[in-house]
Amino acid sequence: MAKVTRDDVARLAGTSTAVVSYVINNGPRPVAPATRERVLAAIKELGYRPDRVAQAMASRRTDLIGLIVPDARQPFFAEMAHAVEQAAAERGKMVLVGNSDYLDEREVHYLRAFLGMRVSGLILISQGPSENAAAEIEAWDARVVLLHERPEAIDDVAVVLDDVGGAQLAVRHLLEHGHDYVACLGGTEITPTVGDPVTDHVEGWRRAMHEAGRPTDGRLFQAPYNRYDAYKVALDLLAGPDRPPAIFCATDDQAFGVLRAARELRIDVPEELAVAGFDDVKEAHLTDPPLTTVGSDRPAMARAAVDLVLDDGVRLAGSRRERVKQFPSALVVRHSCGCA
Repeated sequence: MAKVTRDDVARLAGTSTAVVSYVINNGPRPVAPATRERVLAAIKELGYRPDRVAQAMASRRTDLIGLIVPDARQPFFAEMAHAVEQAAAERGKMVLVGNSDYLDEREVHYLRAFLGMRVSGLILISQGPSENAAAEIEAWDARVVLLHERPEAIDDVAVVLDDVGGAQLAVRHLLEHGHDYVACLGGTEITPTVGDPVTDHVEGWRRAMHEAGRPTDGRLFQAPYNRYDAYKVALDLLAGPDRPPAIFCATDDQAFGVLRAARELRIDVPEELAVAGFDDVKEAHLTDPPLTTVGSDRPAMARAAVDLVLDDGVRLAGSRRERVKQFPSALVVRHSCGCA
């Protein structure tokens, strides 16, 4: 059976192959509704399937968006990746996902792989300082949008959250419950990384504590971002002689580890220990007790990132500060903080 071509569709619909192309690609020129319906009916009747490989070779672009995340197993990155995929589908694009595993060389590997595949654009949730990634992006002259994190080394447009302000909201709320102080479970970095959300969460904790006249020395504890290792850190912290009355965790996943450790040690949350996290992943509704945390509009952030990576016309201009689209944080109060 002969392969159905675009010419076949055009003949059946009574139009030109250019118009068929505009319908299939949703542009670049508008098509009258009646003509569009004829073309779509002809495509359905003939069973036409566009040759995406040929289209990509002709345009030197695919219908793909590359997305690099540190670890898609973590709930926050999984939910953000899903939101990006949905936003891309609204624009007729598909998403390729690569995990950097918080390793610089893997981040660069996926940058090279995706850009070599001629993706329409690339969204990067960076794993850290990313000097090598910055050099790779410059070498390819790539269209890249940073999401969630904005490393100092990469001067591309970014979609981020008010991480400092969000952390301040959570820590102020814990202090309003009358606790003498709030400990912080931060990241693993000894030296803060500019543009890293966890670094900003720790900074927000510091500001809220200083506003309340509470010292922070000796009250910041390093912990990996995942619940399993955070659980081990929390076991030692909560079993020690100086157990804090409240803990702010830089991520929800860390908070899940803290809640597990508290349960094992028979420490009542929130009566004996108040806990708050950051990210408002869906699991936060289901912990026991439900987790107080800091949330954001992830679908809107994902849509903004997809729009910026695809549309030259809406890309931000100006200085580094002006090329950031920042979304607000919101405190999501549940029961782990002590609220009814």
